[in-house]
Amino acid sequence: MFLTLTTTGTPERPATDLGFLLHKHPEKAQAFSTSYGTAHVLYPEADAERCTAALLLEVDAVALVRRGKSKGRGGAPDAALAQYVNDRPYAASSLLAVALSGVFSSAMRGVCQARPELPSTPRPLRIEVPALPARGGPALVRALFEPLGWTVTAEPVPLDTEFPAWGDSRYVRLELESADRTVAEALRHLYVLLPVLDDAKHYWVSPDEVDKLLRAGEGWLAGHPEQKLITSRYLSRRWSLTRQATERLELVRLAETDDSEVEEIDNAVEAETETEERPTPLAVRRREAITAALKASGAARVLDLGCGQGQLVQALLKDPAFTEIVGLDVSMRALTIASRRLKLDRMGERQAARVQLLQGSLAYTDRRLKGYDAAVLSEVIEHLDLPRLPALEYAVFGSARPRTVLVTTPNVEYNVRWESLPAGHVRHGDHRFEWTRAEFRAWAEAVAARHGYDVGFEPVGPDDPEVGPPTQMAVFTLTTPKEAKAA
Repeated sequence: MFLTLTTTGTPERPATDLGFLLHKHPEKAQAFSTSYGTAHVLYPEADAERCTAALLLEVDAVALVRRGKSKGRGGAPDAALAQYVNDRPYAASSLLAVALSGVFSSAMRGVCQARPELPSTPRPLRIEVPALPARGGPALVRALFEPLGWTVTAEPVPLDTEFPAWGDSRYVRLELESADRTVAEALRHLYVLLPVLDDAKHYWVSPDEVDKLLRAGEGWLAGHPEQKLITSRYLSRRWSLTRQATERLELVRLAETDDSEVEEIDNAVEAETETEERPTPLAVRRREAITAALKASGAARVLDLGCGQGQLVQALLKDPAFTEIVGLDVSMRALTIASRRLKLDRMGERQAARVQLLQGSLAYTDRRLKGYDAAVLSEVIEHLDLPRLPALEYAVFGSARPRTVLVTTPNVEYNVRWESLPAGHVRHGDHRFEWTRAEFRAWAEAVAARHGYDVGFEPVGPDDPEVGPPTQMAVFTLTTPKEAKAA
């Protein structure tokens, strides 16, 4: 998909100032990784009289399908062929809007440290989008952009030029022109209205989309005659989010009418009594889930295998139910950081007797790990190459054999909910694999059967009805003594 932004200038105000505004040098072609492909920024022309910046987005169609987990456009089930044969790589949509916000984030905010006076200076602008899906046709395109001061040309694209009788497609060729518009305003208009016209989003619409909409719509959305339609479509018709956005926009409109600040209008609750709930980080939720599972098992002596920098060890030390905690890691650097985090050199004698940090590899059996009530492998297995997993399996389940083993690992199906995760990428650069829920369950059940354990599964984090939780946890419970199993 393709978009161009053109401006004209004079020797006193050269058009190449566009490079400062977009934070992209006109003499360079640059590439940026986005959620579902690669965005290229280049300048087909750049001189004092005329400058054009082009954004070309190459969409990885296979990654789009994999991350969508067999869901079609807008989250609706689609035919198998239609998952691959669709307009996503070619027509402007929420994919392009996300690329705009990622590649031109500073320009969108109106920030230019090199030339602070430029962002607030209006300039002649021309925007061209060769293929724009418009559910509502050219009339809706004009209804959305003309109230914002744009001169709009929206030409319908025929289904097939060889067969005029077939009529027009739902796509238009869009041209926007304005004699005095800031680049920041233009980018914010596009960021909101491109997915509104497409009437579909490629990612899950969460509550933080309301804040994104209000930030991009600041100064123009509250008074837009199509505000209701824009809000509803942008938020994928989720009525609770739409109502929240509408209420906040009404406060903005009232404040503008009364020439006052929103805080002066919305003053029913004293500022000091307001509390803003922030989402609990996933790492904290993992530690909470692990601690709860350990306490439910009755474990007192616990191994944290692959303890890293000691966050879980630190959390377990706060609970006196755990009388002995051993952290093991192959990295001495990680153990050094863990020691500093725990303040082992300043820890009291009684507390120090409860904790121990060991260097060791889970690829080998280790006598020091035998005899413990429970072992935790938190976000560890995905850092190993798959051929090395059997060695870890035997070292933990075959040799150490604690009564309870907890294993957490990312659920790759949930990755689609993270808009900022580049296409085809795992969550961490060192992850050798990430499993679906079915793959993790199959591995865990096979391990349990081989070594005399029962296994259950628990979600960690918000359990999405379509793609499950961000983290999956297996709880292994020893049922077969080693001697009986050997016999």
